[in-house]
Amino acid sequence: MKVIISGAGPVGLTTALALAREGIEVTVLERAPELATDLRASTWHPPTLDMMADLGLIDDILGGGLIAPTFQVRDRQTGAIAEFDMGLLKGETDHPYRVQYEQFRFTHLVASRLEAFPHVQVAFGTKVASVDQDASRIRVVTEEGVVHEADWLIGCDGAYSAVRAALGIEFPGLTFPERFFVVSTPFRFENHLNRLSYVNYVADTDEWCVLLKVPGLWRCLFPTNEESDEEVLASGERRLQGVFAKPEPYETRHRTLYRVHQRVAQTYRKGRAFLAGDAAHLNNPIGGMGMNGGLHDGLNLAEKLIDLHRIGSDRLDEYERERRHVAVDHINANTARNREMLAERDPAARKRKQDELCRIADDPVAAKAYLMKSSMINTLRRAA
Repeated sequence: MKVIISGAGPVGLTTALALAREGIEVTVLERAPELATDLRASTWHPPTLDMMADLGLIDDILGGGLIAPTFQVRDRQTGAIAEFDMGLLKGETDHPYRVQYEQFRFTHLVASRLEAFPHVQVAFGTKVASVDQDASRIRVVTEEGVVHEADWLIGCDGAYSAVRAALGIEFPGLTFPERFFVVSTPFRFENHLNRLSYVNYVADTDEWCVLLKVPGLWRCLFPTNEESDEEVLASGERRLQGVFAKPEPYETRHRTLYRVHQRVAQTYRKGRAFLAGDAAHLNNPIGGMGMNGGLHDGLNLAEKLIDLHRIGSDRLDEYERERRHVAVDHINANTARNREMLAERDPAARKRKQDELCRIADDPVAAKAYLMKSSMINTLRRAA
């Protein structure tokens, strides 16, 4: 069996590794000249960590990341904190915590592991131009005119997927009116803000934010509406001072401004071609479900291809049934609710929501039920 994967992001490379470990020939086509090094996803949920253990990657992730035993929903105006203890998930997962480990570190880790497999080829600077297929093979033509043939194709090539476009698959949904602005600083907020966790969702009737700790940095996410790109990128100091006011200016390392979408591909399969990760679904990042959901896609599909390779068991039609509804009913729905919760502008409604979250967090039974949902364990079990 041979598989072509378009996209050398976390989903594409992890899917390639799962297939390569079973002796399946893989060619990865990546449009960029090298692996991405910009700051993207960083939060790892417990079931995803369980999957990484199965692939032999967990020690590197734990060694290079930060273990977050709790996460918080904080009210910026009142100071109220709802803290959720991930330890309540013991017995449901081997990793009852989140880990903060940046996506770019992970892709470099997986790429290094793939070097051990002679039947894996990763081609950079290679973009898919067209796709055609028949009953027995699928052919990918690159913009350089090179033809690649395989048994199967997986499009893991992101929001602007060339594979999805070549297959003519629609990508309905919406784009949120605000953009998200992320600024990173080495300032140690944990030494100045009361009981700060490594993962904090900060609600506010004026300007909500998300504070995430990664090794050596705090990543601070803010919504922004009407400002020009230049105005937004220059606003980092003002926004950071709003998180914690100090006399000296903040040192910043990275600033990123991007649009946020909520979209799901009309279908995840067309003949011998499949979509996974951002090529199949997009959501806002609040809750850290995008990369995790994409990895769940890729490993679900890899498992089915491995079964076909090993024992001739064709369960490929189950992939879309198991994964597409997760994006529609769970990932997009939950991340949209998370955004609405943080952005509530009515003070009375904001207080009611925060009081309810504090009540849930203080009740071990209710908190565990909340964590089973927010950690994506429930969605995986329902899909199975």
